[in-house]
Amino acid sequence: MKRLLLFFLIFTSLLLSCEDVIDVDLPDQDTRLVVNGLIRVDITEPYVPVEISLSLSSNFFEENVPTSAESVLITYEEIEDNVVINQGSSTLAETSPGSGVYVPDPNFSSDQRIPTTTLDRDYVYTLFIRHQGRLYLAQTKYVRTVPINSVREGTGTLFGDNETEIIVNFTDQSNVDNFYLFDFGFGEYLVTEDEFYQGQEFEFSFFYEDSFESGTVLDISVMGSDQTFYNYMDQLIEQSGDIQGPFQTPVTTVRGNVFDVTDLDNIDVLDNVDQPEVFPLGYFALVQEEKAQVTIN
Repeated sequence: MKRLLLFFLIFTSLLLSCEDVIDVDLPDQDTRLVVNGLIRVDITEPYVPVEISLSLSSNFFEENVPTSAESVLITYEEIEDNVVINQGSSTLAETSPGSGVYVPDPNFSSDQRIPTTTLDRDYVYTLFIRHQGRLYLAQTKYVRTVPINSVREGTGTLFGDNETEIIVNFTDQSNVDNFYLFDFGFGEYLVTEDEFYQGQEFEFSFFYEDSFESGTVLDISVMGSDQTFYNYMDQLIEQSGDIQGPFQTPVTTVRGNVFDVTDLDNIDVLDNVDQPEVFPLGYFALVQEEKAQVTIN
């Protein structure tokens, strides 16, 4: 068993008092569609918990604004020798006007929920969004993960006595390159790949910068990830400091896997038009999630 300490820190700024107030003009950012399409799957449930949240990006230090779309649709296809052999679709509807949150339409003529049994097949899932006259598209495949063996409270610290150490243990799946996204709550995420522990039991420490009251229950989860989603989250965590969470207003523009395909003549080739400034933000991913809890002493 290998043990590796992964230090995930959030640094706060040192505030110095001064008499003068300095106004800083921050550059305005172009308003872009932001897609929160991270779908976390519990395979013990009968249906995939589809929920897509849409918002419009804002300037620095401002909240994103929920936005409504003309239509939101998910299709899924199994392709063999360039022939579609299985397919299905799910039409989504807004949970309430102006919320920007879309789920399988409960008022549709047929059940629009996606059964978890579809995840056993090699489907390609495609998200279509029609928003303010433009068409957006994202594609993904379902990614599995492994269960968490154990989560326990440690006694280690890094820079101060107020920190809380959580020790996570899991066993990597052998004979395949795996990528993982851990969610520690409070908008704090961590990514790791199995380059140095493939097929082995792996243990690491995560440090919260604050202490918790005795009896506090912390929820920890691990999600599967492909390399593209891993790279996206790695950049987003690094550049945002993970202070607001991965789908809030980004510190810098990190592009995901959602594309504006309005002016494309072939959606299978997403770079066949010279429009480098025409793009949305966010990500569409369908991943298995495994959860664990730890109670603080």
